Amino acid sequence: MKKDLTIDMCSGPLAGKLLVFAIPLMLSGILQLLFNAADIIVVGQFAGDQAMAAVGSTSSLNNLIVNLFLGVSAGGSVVVAQYFGMRAWKDVHETVHTAIFMATVLGVAMVFIGLLLARPMLALMGTTSDVIGQAVLYMRIVFLGMPALMLYDFGAGILRAIGDTRRPLIYLFCGGVVNVFFNLFFVIVCHLGVAGVAIGTVMSQVISAVLTIRCLMRSGTACRLELRELRIERQKLFRILRVGLAVGLQSTVFNISNVLVQSAVNSFDDSVLVAGNTASSNIEGFVFTAMQAFYQASLTFTSQNAGAHKAGRILPILGWNLLFVTVTGLALGGAATLLGTPLLHIYSPSEGVVSYGLIRLRIICMTYFLDGVMDVVCGSIRGLGPSVTPTVTSFLGACGLRIIWIYTVFAMDRSLSTLYLSYPISWAVTAMANIICFAVFFHRWKKRVGLSQAKAGEGAAPQA
Repeated sequence: MKKDLTIDMCSGPLAGKLLVFAIPLMLSGILQLLFNAADIIVVGQFAGDQAMAAVGSTSSLNNLIVNLFLGVSAGGSVVVAQYFGMRAWKDVHETVHTAIFMATVLGVAMVFIGLLLARPMLALMGTTSDVIGQAVLYMRIVFLGMPALMLYDFGAGILRAIGDTRRPLIYLFCGGVVNVFFNLFFVIVCHLGVAGVAIGTVMSQVISAVLTIRCLMRSGTACRLELRELRIERQKLFRILRVGLAVGLQSTVFNISNVLVQSAVNSFDDSVLVAGNTASSNIEGFVFTAMQAFYQASLTFTSQNAGAHKAGRILPILGWNLLFVTVTGLALGGAATLLGTPLLHIYSPSEGVVSYGLIRLRIICMTYFLDGVMDVVCGSIRGLGPSVTPTVTSFLGACGLRIIWIYTVFAMDRSLSTLYLSYPISWAVTAMANIICFAVFFHRWKKRVGLSQAKAGEGAAPQA
């Protein structure tokens, strides 16, 4: 791997390096959402509102299942970054091979999960009878591509752990172009509807996975992948799972609450309303993904510097990322709110869809920066080593509060506005809990490593 594609996270000024790391990651996430949005836009424009509602009604459930397993890839990225910061090259090599082996196994397992559980879980969510057939078909086809998705995400996580965020962006772009082309071909030319966009999604995932694995196999660093050495190293597996399962469970917790919100939306029994919710949540995804780049920056930079015992850099890393994520959330959230009507019209020409979508956009996008703050602090905690506590605080603050809200406040006032207010309230409470936890864990970590240079960090920044 070329040296200029990696970033030295453990020395030098921080602000510029954080942006160099985060911007390609941000573009990767936005590109991924653009290509995912192509599914919804193509079916919305050429197959109708019911087809768009069918694709959208699977998103919360898909994310619930996928993110549980993708959390393990985050565990692999954290462990690689920590060993990389220590310059423990043999450990890096063993972690890479353990992670890729796990990606293959988990991907195959997810194929069967999707095929077997699609219909009963969508029915449990209260998916309306006029769209459930198409929703099941879409979900089953998409899950056939899970092995490729796992390999891309695990492989991209390894590259990002050592600072290479540019090549995962390139590989994602290549797969996304394939996705858009085949979406249009299968829906407009072949008239396959939701099946067409699902097939295009799978093909794009295969392209991105092949390019990523090929890159790792040609790497000139300790991250070089050699297929004959794919095996599970027990110690590395436990380290990956210790972080990864907690990350996956946290994602699952958030998606359980999102599934409950989706079920509450479905309870209105209006496919136009569901389509409006789908379009709005897709637009919000761009804001969320942009902010997630700084969560990943916080996690990776903290992991490497914790591994290198560079205690003086930990608070500046958190401070800069909090500044960047707040500015990004406010700017993009405000833009999405102001441009809500034309953006929603991209998804559907229906005025009813746009009207329902605006209700959600105006409440969530203007407060989305709170979610970014919550995630950045969580990334710093995980970079220091603890992984269970952020999961517990997320469960209590996000999932717990939303469940209580749905069964109390929303039950008394069954309106979309009341339902959507559960999001900013849960973000604010969980962010405060994470800040308190970080302060406790950082103090304990400094005491444990006993570093004399705790106050000698580089790259002064606004403090957390």
